Amino acid sequence: MKAVKNNKISLIGVPLQYGADRTGVDMGPSAIRSSHVQTRLEALGYHIRDLGDIHVNRTIEACAAGEKLKHLKEIKNVNSQLCQVVADEMDKGQFPLVLGGDHSIAIGTIKGVLQHVNKLGVIWFDAHTDVNTDETTFTGNIHGMSLAVALGYGHHELTSIGGAEKTIRPENVAIIGARSIDPGERKFLKEKGIRVFTMHDIDRNGMKQVMEEALEIVTNGTDGVHLSLDLDGMDPGEAPGVGTPVSGGMSYRESHLAMEMLYERDCLVSAEFVEVNPMMDQHNKTAKIAVELIGSVFGERIL
Repeated sequence: MKAVKNNKISLIGVPLQYGADRTGVDMGPSAIRSSHVQTRLEALGYHIRDLGDIHVNRTIEACAAGEKLKHLKEIKNVNSQLCQVVADEMDKGQFPLVLGGDHSIAIGTIKGVLQHVNKLGVIWFDAHTDVNTDETTFTGNIHGMSLAVALGYGHHELTSIGGAEKTIRPENVAIIGARSIDPGERKFLKEKGIRVFTMHDIDRNGMKQVMEEALEIVTNGTDGVHLSLDLDGMDPGEAPGVGTPVSGGMSYRESHLAMEMLYERDCLVSAEFVEVNPMMDQHNKTAKIAVELIGSVFGERIL
């Protein structure tokens, strides 16, 4: 394991909401910034470059009736930009920290990281598994397809971003916190042998054991690990301001323990925090929790 460890972080905002049904997640990057993410990281000794936001066309009208993948063109455009920015920042020795936006932005983030890291492990915190494709989706929402695309499955307009050959391997992926999985996704996950730690696993075995097993999966034979954290992995009582809330999620302390264990393992090369929706939030609570989790994954401790 040769993670790129340094104290130089590039903040990259992606105010994209076209991958989801609910409006509001496009305000996620500004909500996280206004919750003092930069100040918190600087207090931990990191040097921060805030690159601002990837350009998103905010004037796109509703999808046409029967459109299979909603807003495919703009989502491809935004993720292509993001892929290039992430790759460029890593080329400069920076750690890319991406702020979403809906979870479709994981396509651009991971594809950008893959320009530098050939064998990439991915730890995916989410209530959902996001392995639908254009053939299995019920909704047409691309934020539910991003992990499948990173694995090389789905619409060619998406899998071709950053090069169709740039993919992650199923055996290097661990999904944590899942509790809402579509039928087509169940089949895909079983066929590909992807390890999913559901809320049942966390309830039965505890977050410590789940994280230990997940870390073994994502670090086994890889050159670095990407963290993709959807705030809806947490319980809506803890994090109400998310794009697609699902009851029965991870607690505040379980989530922090997971981030603390990730930091201790010293394996991350990139990270993204997505699906903060200020329109659904209570007094910016979820954005503040996102910043607190970012603090933990970069070494902040109680004592």
